[in-house]
Amino acid sequence: MIQNLIKKFNAKSKAHLLVIFLVFGLSGSFSLWISSPIMAALDLKNILNNYTLYIFFRILIIIPIYQLILIIIASIFGEFQYFWKFEKKLLKRIKIIK
Repeated sequence: MIQNLIKKFNAKSKAHLLVIFLVFGLSGSFSLWISSPIMAALDLKNILNNYTLYIFFRILIIIPIYQLILIIIASIFGEFQYFWKFEKKLLKRIKIIK
């Protein structure tokens, strides 16, 4: 099973796979943590009375924050090139770059 994950993520080893998962996990946690003060500063909780709309806008704010934090944390762990390829692949899928 670990070998399948190593292949899927193009990891060099088990340790590299662990670093990849660590970067993804930290990026997700930090993006959620940072989105709360941004939402509070925008005062969207009072503007949007509908909880579903509030969650929708929070997700819209989290997505770009996550992408930025992913690259920053990847750089800290020395994995900028790996995650930059990941980012370019994502941007191509959503037709932002060619």
